[in-house]
Amino acid sequence: MITAIINCFAMPTPLTSRHVAVIGAGAAGLVAARELRREGHEVVIFERETQIGGTWVYDPRAEPDPMSLDKNRSIIHSSLYSSLRTNLPREVMGFRDYPFISIADKTRDSRRFPGHREVLFYLRDFAREFEIGEMVRFETEVVHVGLVEDSNKWKLRYRKKRSEVDAEAETGDGFDYDDEIYDAVLVCNGHYTEPRVADIPGISSWPGKQMHSHNYRVPEPFQDQVVVLIGGSASAVDISRDIASVAKEVHVASRSVANEKYEQQPGYDNIWLHSMIESVHEDGSLVFRNGRVVQADIILHCTGYKYHFPFLETNGIVTVEDNRVGPLYKHVFPPVLAPSLSFIGLAWKVLLCVMPFFFPWWGLGGIFKVVPFPMFEFQSKWIAGVLSGRIALPLQEEMMEDIEDFYRSLEASNFPKRYTHYMGDSQFDYNNWLAAQCGCEGFEEWKKQMYYATSKNRQVRPDTYRDEWEDDPLISEANQDFILKGFANSLISQDSGLNGQSESHEKLSRI
Repeated sequence: MITAIINCFAMPTPLTSRHVAVIGAGAAGLVAARELRREGHEVVIFERETQIGGTWVYDPRAEPDPMSLDKNRSIIHSSLYSSLRTNLPREVMGFRDYPFISIADKTRDSRRFPGHREVLFYLRDFAREFEIGEMVRFETEVVHVGLVEDSNKWKLRYRKKRSEVDAEAETGDGFDYDDEIYDAVLVCNGHYTEPRVADIPGISSWPGKQMHSHNYRVPEPFQDQVVVLIGGSASAVDISRDIASVAKEVHVASRSVANEKYEQQPGYDNIWLHSMIESVHEDGSLVFRNGRVVQADIILHCTGYKYHFPFLETNGIVTVEDNRVGPLYKHVFPPVLAPSLSFIGLAWKVLLCVMPFFFPWWGLGGIFKVVPFPMFEFQSKWIAGVLSGRIALPLQEEMMEDIEDFYRSLEASNFPKRYTHYMGDSQFDYNNWLAAQCGCEGFEEWKKQMYYATSKNRQVRPDTYRDEWEDDPLISEANQDFILKGFANSLISQDSGLNGQSESHEKLSRI
């Protein structure tokens, strides 16, 4: 009885404030910084570019190496193409307490599935609302992160380009370097810069051109050409249709297609779907596994990306093998280095093998985006709470056992190692698990249903699903949820320079 009374009046365990480095000021880095600061940590964000936004910053330039394989090339961070629109509705995309609503401003894109520029504006709005910009060091590239000897701390080396005056006065590579020590490092550097490419027999002697979709921006360079596009992702679908507006022929090849497959895309007279490429030859011909032969001008690889952390040195504790980053507990913490090292946003795409209607003309089973921003937020809340001591991780041995069980389950399901970070329907259970760890509400049910409604609508309207839909009741539920949780009032207080913000929320309040 006395013990119970003592425990009742015991002071809560004080939370620990850490000095934390966040690498990258894209969506993951921004929400991570916010959650870390909310938890009482001291945060510095390192961003190599001149602005926030990460992959959502469109750059019309392409890399000098069209395949992006030259390790000494000048790297362009973004992989956006000019015509890209979101393939998820804005209601689903936004952070939980900062919804991605339409703004009644002629300079903004009010469409439900907006273009990439509107997503960048949303991230800028988010950063301004939560005063994240003051934590960012722009044009500061992290070149090395390693453990401090006999310590749990990390030494981070970064570089900044010298001004022209300083460059003339100094020798070397034109950069100033410096080192700093941090209690923890969050890796949020994205994964759209290191391409994966298809292995094609005979490619070394084939006379045509090749490029990776990382360097695709606009269709005009493909005018009157015969293009072979390799891949089955959402970007492959978008780009094939984009190019078809100017190309003579577009032939889409995928390893997920049956070897005998050959059919024309409905609604297009110049797009054909094939099985994978069998071989290419010196005379410019390209042979598919279905036996068809074409004389192609260019092969466009829409084959995805590799996880790449050239700055990170963990003495072999964390490795990347066949696109598996590991070992990681719940895709976030390496057990041996937890909680001082963590990763956000590795689950970048989902494979919906149970939904063959998604791309019915491709027969691929369908590939669709994970809902990224809310997942980044849940992961960030978890990491911030673990670092402060508010949330406890399992023992190192228990985390390793969980990882090994997960790997065995993938093998039993015949999932290749490279799909380790793919999430199907399990993304929703994963988000809810994270929420339970953090003691917050889980992934909204209406958001989950809207995600599925969008995928079904894409089956019915593959070319127009972004502009025609039948889930208005879910939209109303989403807007009502925003109001009930108080989001509308919090957003009205945004910078008055965002014309139409109040008008947009007046519309919400009338629902």
